[in-house]
Amino acid sequence: MTSTTAVATKDELSPEHAEMVTATLPLVGANIDEITSVFYGRLFAHHPALLRNLFNRGNQAQGAQQRALAASIATFAAHLVDPALPHPAELLSRIGHKHASLGVTADQYPIVHEHLFAAIGEVLGADVVTAEVAEAWDRVYWIMAQTLIDLEVDLYAEAGVSPGDVYRRARVLARVDDPSGAVLVTVAAVGGNPLAAQYVSVGVTLPDGARQLRQYSIVSAGGTDEMTFAVKPVESIGDAPAGEVSNWIRDNVRVGDLLDVTLPFGDLPTPTPGAPLVLVSAGIGVTPMIGILESLAVDAPDTRVQILHADRSAETHPLRQRQHELAAQLPNASLDLWYEDGATDGDPGVHTGWLALGATDLPEAAEVYLCGGNGFVRTVREQLEARGVPAERVHCELFSPDAWRL
Repeated sequence: MTSTTAVATKDELSPEHAEMVTATLPLVGANIDEITSVFYGRLFAHHPALLRNLFNRGNQAQGAQQRALAASIATFAAHLVDPALPHPAELLSRIGHKHASLGVTADQYPIVHEHLFAAIGEVLGADVVTAEVAEAWDRVYWIMAQTLIDLEVDLYAEAGVSPGDVYRRARVLARVDDPSGAVLVTVAAVGGNPLAAQYVSVGVTLPDGARQLRQYSIVSAGGTDEMTFAVKPVESIGDAPAGEVSNWIRDNVRVGDLLDVTLPFGDLPTPTPGAPLVLVSAGIGVTPMIGILESLAVDAPDTRVQILHADRSAETHPLRQRQHELAAQLPNASLDLWYEDGATDGDPGVHTGWLALGATDLPEAAEVYLCGGNGFVRTVREQLEARGVPAERVHCELFSPDAWRL
């Protein structure tokens, strides 16, 4: 884990711009899906390499990236016009670390600006997007963009690299196929001591020539010359496409191969020394928790840690054996599991059904780390709030573009 890089919004909107944004925010919000659809259509028409070589084509196909961009800007704008709202520092930090892991640089922001504002004008019309309205929203964009650019420059400096220079060629040293279907890939360390719950981006060239990027959690402790990350293959279900990169890695990567892997990034904060921990996960969300446990086993084995995990069954539970092993290694650790399908032989004490915190004794003043699907994270956060756990002690990771939901 790492200390979250401070995120400060250095500039404010003028009263005139704030009034313009306040007046038009409902209209922009009501049309945001169409605006972002037009924006991405324009962006990729003018810069097709961005879709092939940077943006996640799966998220694009499902509209997840479009919604994430729209909601992030709307959330930021709402804070600028009403500073009494919570500062979106967590949102900005999450985006900044993701951008750094992809090698995003300052020169890409004007490209986004050009096509986003053309889309706003096209959808809302010139009678709505007057010069004054355009100027106000232009200010919103550049305050947010400059805040992210400054954060990303700081992250690159902390990593000791030039902006965007994060990819390294790493040799695959080991591959383990987990019974759940996940694949553990161990590569030679690429630099920058990996910290617990961080992730790397992996770039692969697919059969159609596109170079797609995906981010995977590190599940090994730092301080060695090796690094292991976990890949969960994804099959096509309904309208959701199969996982292009994850499935390619499963089908093709072998020991001795070379992969493009970035330096590690990730903004989950380091817990207070001596404070008890609660690790809550579902499905492949277990992977950052495994990274935390590996780190504790090396650096702080006496930490009191409560491990709570939910899955469909023991068979689908990723890294199940390693989670049990790590819990057994830590003298002050406890492990509780919830399986929708119920316990099987050899799984004593497993709860049947959905994870519920109502009857769970949470340590006083615990730091909570939470990872899973959007619905799971939202439900657990509501349960924690009902239990009186302060929001500042709850740290979330999402494997989707929906950082704004946090």
